[in-house]
Amino acid sequence: MKITIEKRPLSDGKKSLRLTYYYGYTTDADGKIKHQRKYEKLDLLIHDKPRTPEEKQHNKEALRLAEAIKSKRIVEAQSGKHGFSDNTKAKASFLNYFKKVMEEKQRSTSQSNASTWDGCYKQFIKYHPEQDLSFENLTPDFIGGFKEYLQIVARTKSNQPLSQNTASTYFNKLRAVVNEAHQKGVIAKNPLQDVSGIKTENNKREYLSIEELKGLAKTDCRYPDLKNAFLFSCLTGLRWSDVNKLTWEDVQAFDGGHRITFNQQKTNGLQYLDLSAQAYGLMGEGKTGRIFTGLRYSAYMNTELLRWCMAGGISRHITFHSARHTFAVTQITMGTDIYSLSKLLGHSELKTTQIYADIIDSQRKLAMHRIPDIGL
Repeated sequence: MKITIEKRPLSDGKKSLRLTYYYGYTTDADGKIKHQRKYEKLDLLIHDKPRTPEEKQHNKEALRLAEAIKSKRIVEAQSGKHGFSDNTKAKASFLNYFKKVMEEKQRSTSQSNASTWDGCYKQFIKYHPEQDLSFENLTPDFIGGFKEYLQIVARTKSNQPLSQNTASTYFNKLRAVVNEAHQKGVIAKNPLQDVSGIKTENNKREYLSIEELKGLAKTDCRYPDLKNAFLFSCLTGLRWSDVNKLTWEDVQAFDGGHRITFNQQKTNGLQYLDLSAQAYGLMGEGKTGRIFTGLRYSAYMNTELLRWCMAGGISRHITFHSARHTFAVTQITMGTDIYSLSKLLGHSELKTTQIYADIIDSQRKLAMHRIPDIGL
C-alpha cells in the first residue's frame, strides 16, 4: 500500500491537502484495471504561489504537518488500524476463521446453541459453496446478500422457509464472527456498519390459566412422568431440556425446603432454584439418577401431551414449552416483578421477560371489554 500527499487547487488561489491511499487494483471481466483508492481530507491549506515570507512560512508548516500525519498513517496502516489490513490478512480464508470461531463457541456453550452455530455455518456454505472466500471479499454487499438469502432462499431440512427468528439468529452468528475478526484486528474496517440486522418477531405464547392447570392436574395421562414433568415445569419455569436432565444429585435440602442447583442447558450458566412443596411432590421418591426417567422427546410423546390436554378440556396447541410460559404468566399475574422473574427464568436480557408483562397487559385490556352493557 502507498500513501501520498495530494494538493488540490481551489478557486481562491490556494490548495487543499489530502492523503491518497493506494491499496491495489481490480480487473473487470473486460480486463480493464481499476485502481482502488481512498482519500483523507486534512483540513490544511497552502498558498498556490506564496509571495510574502508569511505565506512561505505558512506553506512550510502546513506541509510539515501533512508529512507528519502521513508518517503516522503509514504506521497505522501497517498495523491494520486505519481501514486497511496487510495483504496477508486480507487474503486469509474467512471460512477457516468462521469454522474456528464456531468450534470455539461450541465447546463452551449449550447443545442447542451449538446446533444453531452449526445450522448457520451450513447455510453460509450453501450461500457461498466455494472455499476460496477471503476477508477481502467480505464486503457489505456480500454480507447483505447472505441476509437476503436467509430471508428468501434458505430452507429447513423439511424444505420449508426459515422462520423470521431463525433467520435473525443465523445472521447474528455471522455478525458475531465478523465483529470478532474486527476486534482482533484481522479486518480493519467492519463491513457490518453498513448492514442492518434481521428483526425478530414475537411469536404467540400459549399458556394455561390456573383453572386449566388445576383441571390438568386432575386429568389422567397415559405417561405419568410426562404429566409430572409438565406440571413441574409449570411450577418452576424450567425448560424441557433442564427438566429432562435433572437428577437427584441436583437436589439439596435448604432452609426448611428443597433447592436444585443445575447448569441451565441454554445458557450453560449455574442456576439455583428453590422448589415449592407442590413442585417437590411431583418428583417422586427416587434417590439417585434422573428424576423423570420416563420422559422422552419424540413426536409420539408430543402427541400424547396434546391428547392429555384435550382430555382436560384444552383444545389449543400446547407444547411442553407452554409450561414455561404458564409459569411466567402466572408469576406476573401474582405480582412478581420483572427483574425477579427474569432471574427465575434464567433470561440473559430483561427485554425477553418483558414479553410476558405485555401479554398480561393485553389480557387486562380484554378483561375491561368483557364488562356487559349496563344500559347507559
